[in-house]
Amino acid sequence: MKRLEKYIIHNLSVLFLSIFIPLFTIASVVFLIKLATYTAVIELTIWEMTKLYFFVLPELLFYTLPITFFIAATLSLFKLSNDNEIVVLFSLGIKPLFLLKTLLKPATFLTIILLLDFLVLFPHSKILSSNFISYKKSEANFNLSASEFGNSFGDWLLYLGKENKDGSFAKVFLFNKKQKEEILIAATRAELINDSGILRLKLNNGEGYSYSKEKFTQINFRTMYINDTLVTELDEYKSTFKYWFSKDRATAKKKMFIMDSLFSLFPMISLFLALSIGVVHARHGKSQVYLFLFLGVVVFYGATIGLQKLLGFYTVPFVAILWTVVTYIIYRKTIVRRF
Repeated sequence: MKRLEKYIIHNLSVLFLSIFIPLFTIASVVFLIKLATYTAVIELTIWEMTKLYFFVLPELLFYTLPITFFIAATLSLFKLSNDNEIVVLFSLGIKPLFLLKTLLKPATFLTIILLLDFLVLFPHSKILSSNFISYKKSEANFNLSASEFGNSFGDWLLYLGKENKDGSFAKVFLFNKKQKEEILIAATRAELINDSGILRLKLNNGEGYSYSKEKFTQINFRTMYINDTLVTELDEYKSTFKYWFSKDRATAKKKMFIMDSLFSLFPMISLFLALSIGVVHARHGKSQVYLFLFLGVVVFYGATIGLQKLLGFYTVPFVAILWTVVTYIIYRKTIVRRF
């Protein structure tokens, strides 16, 4: 029996990889296309694009693994049926329950991996990804161009005469108009300092003028720092528990929790359906397998998405129990009665 179990798992593994690799590749290409749209707003290096890809990797794996396992489990059973090996097994007295128990082990392992993925890795990777994009967007807002009017630095209007080879700027003028006062600053050299998303303009060897109806003030300086008032808003990740139970984006997290919980359970609760579809007569069941595979995935995902607005968190136990009961009835009628 151990040898038979290994043989079934081997067939499952081969089909799993042959299905997973194309699905994962397609999902990766879709993400890379989405990533290309970011480059219209922010400048990304190859390494930064790679970092973003790694941030989204847990999500890509999560949404491809459940479907891959269901299809691989069904098609591995279908292959055994098509090769008449299922008939031989049943004629030797091996019950369908043995097939169910054999597939239950990898299905349970995969479900645990998926639960850990979305409960633990998702929060961390999503915050890292959103913070990275926010940081790059804020950095893009401060792309300064020499010899152009219209540069801004927080509340200041900024003119840069020319850009030096070391990245600094020469002949710099800043103007700030307040309600009762106007300020003009001129400097021979300016350097832009980026400190974790907070920008600081370092001015060297210049003069500052402040004038209003009441007074006129002039200062000379060797070094002056002007801090930008725009600060990048970064989310703080404290723990998985605080992420899921915080009120920030509560509606979106509730929707994600419901959907991802059911997607994680999908490999386990769909085993009855996998046997019902995959174990067929070699001559008469070929044309129906792929249709039932498609319908099974569509109905489950459709019920998960469609019922969450109506039932809320109760969608998870309702869909899981109902799906298991319905597929078990189908399993009893199509497999147990015949074999």
